[in-house]
Amino acid sequence: MTTDEPMPLVAHLRELRDRFRNALIAVFVAFLGLFPFANELYTYVSEPLRLLLPEGSSMIATEVTSPFLTPFKLSLVLAVFVAMPVILAQLWGFIAPGLYKSEKRIAIPLLTSSVILFYAGVAFAYYVVFPLLFGFFTTVGPGDISVMTDINRYLDFVLKLFFAFGLAFEVPVAAVILILTGVVTADQLANNRSYVIVGCFVMGMLLTPPDVISQTLLALPMWLLFEVGLVMGRVLSRSSNDDE
Repeated sequence: MTTDEPMPLVAHLRELRDRFRNALIAVFVAFLGLFPFANELYTYVSEPLRLLLPEGSSMIATEVTSPFLTPFKLSLVLAVFVAMPVILAQLWGFIAPGLYKSEKRIAIPLLTSSVILFYAGVAFAYYVVFPLLFGFFTTVGPGDISVMTDINRYLDFVLKLFFAFGLAFEVPVAAVILILTGVVTADQLANNRSYVIVGCFVMGMLLTPPDVISQTLLALPMWLLFEVGLVMGRVLSRSSNDDE
């Protein structure tokens, strides 16, 4: 009996290992598909800045290994983005057996919407925030200063914003989870809206560079998405109460 007791835990850990391995395989396969186009991908990601550089300016590599390692890093990060549905599917397969049917019915839409919202946040950063942000930064400097951004520093900058906006767009999911789990009610969230708005601007200050433009462009969507999550939380909470 004593030797059999650890078996469920061992089987549990073995399944966790297998799920983690499958997620890594998905990332590796995506990386293999993306790496041959690493330079083209970097050209596309850097386009919002390059199009706004003054005439005669260009991006530069200040380190010997940057021309190779920077596109390599971009391909690896994009591989994680591309494989995110598979990663979440493996996570879902691991935790689903421990959930009730009602919880599964809610969890699947939440996982799906979280992936879509993360991609939407990244797209918002690239197509809306970057042109405004780089347009401001490339025009406010002294006239005799040439703008020549290092390719590795640029990638670090945009990846930080990608993650910041991707996470910020998860606000509706967080609001719905808080309401459905009973941590707070929709009315309580609505009554504390002013604190939420302040929190959005604080998060914008912490997650973005120290400039008002990027902070505001992050805080305002977070606030609007909070309102969306509040509405969805009310609807789902009422439907769950009706089912009971």
